[in-house]
Amino acid sequence: MKPVSTLFATLLCLSLLLAACAPAAVLAPTAAPSPTAAGLVLTDGVGRQVSLRGPVSKIISLAPSNTEILYALGAGPDVIGRDDFSDYPAEVKSLPSVGGNMSKYNLEEIASLQPDLVLAASLNTPEQIKSLEDLKLNVFVLANPTTLDGLYANLATVGTLTGHASDASKLVDSLKQRVKVVSDAANKVTSTPRVFYELDATDPSKPWTAGPGSFIDTLIKMAGSVNVAAAMKSDYAQFSQEDLIAANPDVILLGDAAYGVAPDQVAKRPGWGGIKAVQDNKVFTFDDNLVSRPGPRLVDGLETIFKLLHP
Repeated sequence: MKPVSTLFATLLCLSLLLAACAPAAVLAPTAAPSPTAAGLVLTDGVGRQVSLRGPVSKIISLAPSNTEILYALGAGPDVIGRDDFSDYPAEVKSLPSVGGNMSKYNLEEIASLQPDLVLAASLNTPEQIKSLEDLKLNVFVLANPTTLDGLYANLATVGTLTGHASDASKLVDSLKQRVKVVSDAANKVTSTPRVFYELDATDPSKPWTAGPGSFIDTLIKMAGSVNVAAAMKSDYAQFSQEDLIAANPDVILLGDAAYGVAPDQVAKRPGWGGIKAVQDNKVFTFDDNLVSRPGPRLVDGLETIFKLLHP
């Protein structure tokens, strides 16, 4: 397992910034593009007006969620560069990386690729955006959604940016239908499991988890369950072992499974053996990317959570 300083720094980068907690600079979901005689005029996720001649075909993505959206809409062939963390779908890893680790980007590499558009995210600072604009590049900041409706709006926006508006509409309709299936099933369940979602338990006496305002909390509720950390004051924070034992969750989801954490290790932690989820063997590994990246796979995450909690 990675030490907490390294592991949670990564989780903080991917889960906090790219997932459910929207920075103060983010306004409403990205406004829908407006066609003009000259092309497109759009208002992005931080209130900037962006003018384009028309749909773009050479794109650099600066966030994993952006990359996943582009590929889901059929614009994958137009992606010519990516940030360090973009790793899905698998073929994106063959593209040149322009940085992003520790929030540092290779501006020379970005400029050399000559993109029609740099698709940034809310985690990118105003200074970074200005540095890209100083290179005379078109930069669009995609809003960080806090609801599924916000995600749908982003899909429509990227669809118009890339000339895949029809594909975006079809994808949104499909996602909404899948969400409805889960919601209808959740309304029929007779039990409401109490869930603890683990982000990092390098220190098992105060593991990191997701609270109100996070997509993790939202999806757990949509799946007909209760997040035991729902009353925390922050969307991501440490949860004391004493509070966890008192909450006595029925299910534990290991969002840190990608770092080698396994259910049998949880059972060996001092004090955790008395937790109901551990006693009932309901500690499950979970792909955190499904809920930490605000892209189409959020619906995959919802479906997976529901199946685990209501088999």
